Amino acid sequence: MQWPDLPTAQRPSWPQDGSLERVRETLASYPPLVFAGECDVLRSRLADAARGEAFLLQGGDCAEMFDSATADNIRDRVKTILQMAAVLTYGASTPVIKMGRIAGQYAKPRSKDTETRGDVTLPAYRGDMVNDFAFSPEARRPDPDRLARAYHTSSATLNLVRAFTTGGFADLRHVHEWNRGFIANSAYARYETTARDIDRAMRFMDACGADFDAMRTVEFFASHEALLLDYEQPLTRIDSRTGNPYATSGHFVWVGERTRQLDGAHLDYVSRIHNPVGVKLGPNVDPDEVLRIIDKVDPDREPGRLTFITRMGAQTVRDALPPVVEKVTASGAKVVWVSDPMHGNTFESSTGYKTREFDDVVEEVRGFFEVHQSLGTIPGGIHVELTGNDVTECLGGSEKILDADLEKRYETACDPRLNHQQSLELSFLVAEMLSQRLA
Repeated sequence: MQWPDLPTAQRPSWPQDGSLERVRETLASYPPLVFAGECDVLRSRLADAARGEAFLLQGGDCAEMFDSATADNIRDRVKTILQMAAVLTYGASTPVIKMGRIAGQYAKPRSKDTETRGDVTLPAYRGDMVNDFAFSPEARRPDPDRLARAYHTSSATLNLVRAFTTGGFADLRHVHEWNRGFIANSAYARYETTARDIDRAMRFMDACGADFDAMRTVEFFASHEALLLDYEQPLTRIDSRTGNPYATSGHFVWVGERTRQLDGAHLDYVSRIHNPVGVKLGPNVDPDEVLRIIDKVDPDREPGRLTFITRMGAQTVRDALPPVVEKVTASGAKVVWVSDPMHGNTFESSTGYKTREFDDVVEEVRGFFEVHQSLGTIPGGIHVELTGNDVTECLGGSEKILDADLEKRYETACDPRLNHQQSLELSFLVAEMLSQRLA
């Protein structure tokens, strides 16, 4: 496909030696990572979420790293999302769409092009798809060959995810047992009632002869930010069934807060593909600008096509979100509203770590639900940066990670993530919010 020459925010300073063009040609020759039909299924599921008939759980790494794409890490991330989804399904009394920030989240936008340590200034780390985290001139030099490595790592990751979600690992009975283990920790005793109710529901299903074998597999979709168009464009293919173009790098891609310029290349790109797509909205977004985004990306107002992922901040969400939701609702657009409670609540700890407070994450989700309840609109999902490992990157939670604990296992290459325990605790709290919505 031919792409217009538009301003492209956050594009790395690639070498001018022909290597980028060579890699783009190589990517264009590779098989798709996902298929158009799978994207259509997700679009249908998201249409359900727009109507309040499903709920989206989107979670995974802030920035995936090549060296971390191990079988154990992938398994633990998928396991965490499955556990969260089981709890949310009970709370929502509707299907939960399971979507990972996975198999493509190898690039990150940066507020500055450079990083300075002491008297040394080097290019900023833009994710493993661009350069290396190590602070040296060689490591920080943008390398187009990393685009191809991202493809191969994503392919291997998706292969394993498909095996986990179709081979019995995702069996609802296993997932329920994992959650019972979580509740066995006295720190989470307050969630025992919900866990007991789920246990009772499982026994009821069993007594009624529910086909648990049909619950051994789950749908699991892959998503990432469509940040590097030098990666996305070569992996865009024409569907032989319909003639429509699809991003085959992932089922769902989104445009971030820093790249959603109306005259920019990123919104133009997602307006041309047939995948379901998302757009991040921060607290200072102009509601009229949001309407222009809809006109560009979802002119036909198709349910499931467009998701707005709001990242307002715990102290801001109740004031900043209503004008946007009201304007969009009045326009007739059928979007999915999703809360990203992570990016608006980041700060630097007293020990110098970028972190988030668990209570702030919960409070933003609570504010998100309150806004939608007051407006009579539908809270369609949550978007969370998380890991399946026991890292110490976000403060708080029932096991109380303190400022002094951050250094113990602070492993993220970019933003702090909820660890396994915090992620599960969040799911129980959101399940309570969902149950109250239905009461």
